[in-house]
Amino acid sequence: MNAIVVVDRNWAIGREGKLLVHLPGDLKYYKEKTIGNVIVYGRKTLSTYPGGRPLPGRTNIVLTRNRDYENDGCIICHSREEVLEAVKDYDTDSVFISGGAETYELFFDDVDTFYVTKIDAEYEADRYFPNLDELGFKITWESEIQEHKGTEYRFYKYVRDDNR
Repeated sequence: MNAIVVVDRNWAIGREGKLLVHLPGDLKYYKEKTIGNVIVYGRKTLSTYPGGRPLPGRTNIVLTRNRDYENDGCIICHSREEVLEAVKDYDTDSVFISGGAETYELFFDDVDTFYVTKIDAEYEADRYFPNLDELGFKITWESEIQEHKGTEYRFYKYVRDDNR
């Protein structure tokens, strides 16, 4: 299973339910990685998408505690176990955990590959992602420096050490 996330220098991912910064290049990268695949995210994350609608061209799985929640075009799950059951028939390489913080935390141990956009800046934040550098994950690929309106960032691919 994969995770895809954008972080700042402190591994911050959001503030007050929003991304830290708008980076069109990162949104394009997210689309390239996830199109045709399965994305798993929480209900609050879905509410930040345009019109609160699922993203086209992907199988959208929404995790929520609200048993009455409905959203056309989404598979609704209410627990980690339900999500794992929903994705069991998909190739694990095609499943992407996409946020927010609670969803990343819930599936962290299930993920072997992390696609991380690292922003070379620090932002005020109230949500964080585990620091993969400190946890001993290996970087197997990194992009050239990207830039948008003075904000520099890179794309990285981290993999879990096989000795777990």
